[in-house]
Amino acid sequence: VPRKHRFIHTSGHPHINDTFAKKISSVARDLELCNDNRLKLRVSVNKIHKVCNMGNSACENEGQDPECGVSERTNRTCDEVPVGQESVSRSHLEGSACELKIATKSAAGAQAQLPPDPEPGRTEVKSLDRPMAFEDALTKTTFGKFNCFLIFVCGMNLAAVLLETLGISFVNPVAQCDLELTNSDKGVLSAIAFVGMIISSHLWGFLADTMGRRAVIMPSLFATFITTVLSSLTNNFWVFAILRFLTGFFISGSSATVYAYLGEFHNIKTRSRAIMAASTIFGLGGMLMPAVAWLVMNNTWAFDIPFLGITYKPWRLFLVVCGLPDIFCALSLFMLPESPKFVLSQGRQTDTIKILQGIYGINTGQERETLKISSIIEEYESLASRKHNEQNMKGSFRVLKSMYNQTAPLFMGEHLRKTMIACTLQFGIFVSSNGMYMFFPDILNRVATHMEKSGGNYSATICDAVINTKVDIKEILNSSDSSSCDLKLDISAFEHSLVLEVLYAVGFVIIGITINAVGKLAILVFVLMGCGLCAIATLFTTIPLLSIYLYVILLMCGLAVTVVNAATVDLFPTHLRAMSVCISLMMGRLGSVFGSNLVAAMLEINCEATFLISGISLILCGVLSFFIPNVQVRPHGRVREERLSISSYGRQ
Repeated sequence: VPRKHRFIHTSGHPHINDTFAKKISSVARDLELCNDNRLKLRVSVNKIHKVCNMGNSACENEGQDPECGVSERTNRTCDEVPVGQESVSRSHLEGSACELKIATKSAAGAQAQLPPDPEPGRTEVKSLDRPMAFEDALTKTTFGKFNCFLIFVCGMNLAAVLLETLGISFVNPVAQCDLELTNSDKGVLSAIAFVGMIISSHLWGFLADTMGRRAVIMPSLFATFITTVLSSLTNNFWVFAILRFLTGFFISGSSATVYAYLGEFHNIKTRSRAIMAASTIFGLGGMLMPAVAWLVMNNTWAFDIPFLGITYKPWRLFLVVCGLPDIFCALSLFMLPESPKFVLSQGRQTDTIKILQGIYGINTGQERETLKISSIIEEYESLASRKHNEQNMKGSFRVLKSMYNQTAPLFMGEHLRKTMIACTLQFGIFVSSNGMYMFFPDILNRVATHMEKSGGNYSATICDAVINTKVDIKEILNSSDSSSCDLKLDISAFEHSLVLEVLYAVGFVIIGITINAVGKLAILVFVLMGCGLCAIATLFTTIPLLSIYLYVILLMCGLAVTVVNAATVDLFPTHLRAMSVCISLMMGRLGSVFGSNLVAAMLEINCEATFLISGISLILCGVLSFFIPNVQVRPHGRVREERLSISSYGRQ
């Protein structure tokens, strides 16, 4: 072995060879466990030669000491690897992934056991570029300007999702004359975007895990804006409903994928906090909804567009304004790279290192090349998934088959329980947070109307006010007084909606600050059970302002959605994260559809049951939170994700 490859000068330690001989012999025995493996892995030649050098460097007397060498097969294999060859099959290196991990760990362990140099200065140790774990490489990029900009863009992305899906709650009461909406029609429009999100969640999750996070988010945002603008230019209920369905279909591509995209730029110590910070911006962006609705919709201007056959009113402009964050986020993503963890999972080591170096350069202001990373260790799950996907792409029905292979692991083995818990939690939370919110401005408007009619002598529950202020759209349309169609929301509807969004933002800030200290479990139990109890208390409160704010606290259960998403990201390996979040949020959107139509059907028939169902479901979700695996684990100290190892290999 050339002396330049020997990383320890052994002249001062005559017994070093025996120490290494025992370690290397143990390595040889362990390597035999990998020989039955039939999985072909793409392995960097640099890694292989470094492992060989580590094993051979201590074996200077290999010819005299038969115990020193690993084995003739192993040494020949390392020496015979052609330089520059990127793909090494089993015939070149059997169980290469296993050998790489064992040899690296064993050689490092042997080095750690060396006795101190009896004469300082006699031992010469040269730096060795070893494969680096992704978490360690990501930590070296530090946290700085790049991360702040990324968090802001992802937060605005989440705000765009909120505006596109929940903005219709302000449109329904005002557009009921133009679109001739009954209470059931309002339920359909409230839920139709979520139906689109449900249908497309699986597709977007598959595309995000196979094509890339950024490659999915950008086109979905552009398409969402187009459908939003078109929906503002129609007078037909069914055309409007179809366009809102398409809006939900496309916005789903960014709503769940953005969590995986953001999380994979941060290590385990900063990931939850980054997601919570983005959620805070999402909450601040949510404040724009009632504020913009107040400024735009609380007006009476209108003008005709003859060739479209519509009268352009403030509610149509409001829809367009709700779509503006889509364009902002899509354009901002041109300045951001693909997720480095996704790029690594595709076997693109060089591109991954370039992305990490770029982040390092932006965060530190130094030259990107000053971050030295020779190679990065891939997760075993990513290697196996890529191998499986490459095989599936060669056959017929490859897309459907690959989608199945991307989804099936979530409902098998150790992942089944985690998937079911995440899906159930999201369903229960969305029933209340979105289902009840879609009628929030309408209910507040009815409470204000009832208070005005009662002349200030108001002593009734929210449900009493709803029943006493029913609106018959047919009577309004048949009225000879055209001014009866100029419906406006009471100012209190905007004010209390703004208060709700402010409380959301404050809640996200508090969660972001405390999540690492108190853990996800404590936050979930406090939020879900507290909101559930407030929902039940709303039924018995006859003080107007108190009942409204109990309703507001009920809707704050949506704070738990991002905590569940953060837990989901931590529970699954890289190649399943986007799909797992998409599937769980798909069930959440199903809860939104169920909740919206439940409220539409029961609000004027059995209003009390609506609040009771909401409260009970939230309390049950709080109990279910105790069963989330590892939910109480908090990232104290240096925590690493599972990487390629013999133990992870054997579990498969």
